[in-house]
Amino acid sequence: MMTTTKELHGAPRLAPLYAKALLPSHGGEALPDTEYVRSGIEFDPAHLAAYNQVCGFRLSDELPATYPHMLAFPLQMALMTQQDFPFPLLGMVHVANRITQLRPVRLGERATVRVRAENLRPHEKGRQFDVLSELSTEDGVVWSEVSTYLRRGGGAGSSQGKQLAAPSPNAIWRVPGDIGRRYAEVSGDRNPIHLHPLTARLFGFPAAIAHGMWTKARTLAAFEGRLPEAYTVDVRFKLPVLLPAKVAFTSWQTDNSGAERPDEGRRSGGWAFELWNAKKPKPHLEGTISSVARPHPRSGR
Repeated sequence: MMTTTKELHGAPRLAPLYAKALLPSHGGEALPDTEYVRSGIEFDPAHLAAYNQVCGFRLSDELPATYPHMLAFPLQMALMTQQDFPFPLLGMVHVANRITQLRPVRLGERATVRVRAENLRPHEKGRQFDVLSELSTEDGVVWSEVSTYLRRGGGAGSSQGKQLAAPSPNAIWRVPGDIGRRYAEVSGDRNPIHLHPLTARLFGFPAAIAHGMWTKARTLAAFEGRLPEAYTVDVRFKLPVLLPAKVAFTSWQTDNSGAERPDEGRRSGGWAFELWNAKKPKPHLEGTISSVARPHPRSGR
């Protein structure tokens, strides 16, 4: 299949895309063969500082591994609001997200971002697909992301997932009621389910819910200073965090196969972690961090 490349000269405006998301989709049964590309991207230090503050990262000229998602998200929105996209944007559920950082990315670099969708497949509760994003610099691809979305309906059965460990928290975090609006300001993701209890109720939620990518960033921030330069952080989103919230965070060391590793050899190992409702033993998120081999410079695509 030939891929159609759409070159963008700036970030798509999100407000019109959210309005477009309210319109019915005219897509068929297949994902579009379109790849969105935006080149010459420069990182904004003020925006990075605001993102770090909202998500709990230290101020630094090094981008957190979750930050390039801010650059890919508008392209993802443009892709998923195309008229030939098979599913309407509203109602899709972000069920998993895997990010691989091959080396740290820093302020002062210039980047290109690419986004496409692939791998439409059945799921117990409907159908799911992946949105793939890549960030490249003069060294080639240095960051990639796979966001898995679920379109409910047409499936059979249910999938509860495997619990990684009993909730034994390392920390208790209070999540303020306005975190959805604060994260929306830096991410541009103004889905009404995150902004206010009244708008969240229109979509079946009893309260506003935290963004899944905020919960991933907040848990990743808890590992600052303990991560290799090249790694993959892979999460599965479980129950939404109803705002305001009190959540329990727990983590433990592993080897790259996921087995428990009691020693301190983190260079070849990694971590597993979970975020729980602090009042009930119900998981919001579970994930792993594993080291990857760092490529030689200028490895290309």
